[in-house]
Amino acid sequence: MKCIYCQGTIERNFAPFHISRKGCHLTLNEVPAWVCGQCGEAYFEEKEVELIQDMIRIIQEHSDRMKTDTPTQHVQFA
Repeated sequence: MKCIYCQGTIERNFAPFHISRKGCHLTLNEVPAWVCGQCGEAYFEEKEVELIQDMIRIIQEHSDRMKTDTPTQHVQFA
């Protein structure tokens, strides 16, 4: 396989992935991917993309829940 950007050779390896969405940050250091040996561009297979999307969805759901939870008691320090 060849990289669509630089025509370098693509090999199976690991690549980092980072996304920021609505105040949430997800960083994965080693995601299985096809990586260009020349420019480093990463291509993720459908299985990895679906897992990443699941993680993002779960994080977003928990984040939304934290925003809607109201504290049961307000504590003020003097």
